[in-house]
Amino acid sequence: MLVLRSSPASPFARKVRIAAAILGLSEQIEVIGANVADPDDALLRQNPLGKIPVLVAEDGEAIFDSRVILEYLDGLVGGGALLPRDQPARIRALTLQALADGLMDAALLQVYEKRFRQPPERSASWVGRQADKASRALAALEVNPPEASARHVGAIALACALGYLDLRLEGRWRADHPRLVAWLDAFAAAVPAFEATRCVE
Repeated sequence: MLVLRSSPASPFARKVRIAAAILGLSEQIEVIGANVADPDDALLRQNPLGKIPVLVAEDGEAIFDSRVILEYLDGLVGGGALLPRDQPARIRALTLQALADGLMDAALLQVYEKRFRQPPERSASWVGRQADKASRALAALEVNPPEASARHVGAIALACALGYLDLRLEGRWRADHPRLVAWLDAFAAAVPAFEATRCVE
């Protein structure tokens, strides 16, 4: 049995859970919560960076981050399911994943600035820079969203990024990005794991 160290609200852990469902591997993965703030949590030994998700293989090897985990899972089913074999298509999928992961990072940093800093310590310019990154990413994706049928690493990452914007930033992105809204609706309808992994806290 594989073990996924995770947190319900983590969009990066959600990537892994959705990928596992698409590949038919969900029943082979036990999800165990992780507390990144607890110095006694085994997570800190599994990933010295103290970040989630971490996938612990049956031999005890710890695999991270989400990009590496998705490639590992793809390999378990023979490859080519999440990462296209065709080189140009593979690069496009990986580039989309990088953009979507960056969008998640920018959103997370905005949330963390407000969550972990008291008002006098907060940097409006820092939050603004992260918001600008997110805005540019969304604008680029609105012009060129993935194909509706895409289920590769990039599409999974994008769905999780948009889901995180809904969860933590009140879905404000939706008003100005109708093509992305339509794309996400289609992805959610075709991939039941998207709704099944949605966090509401």
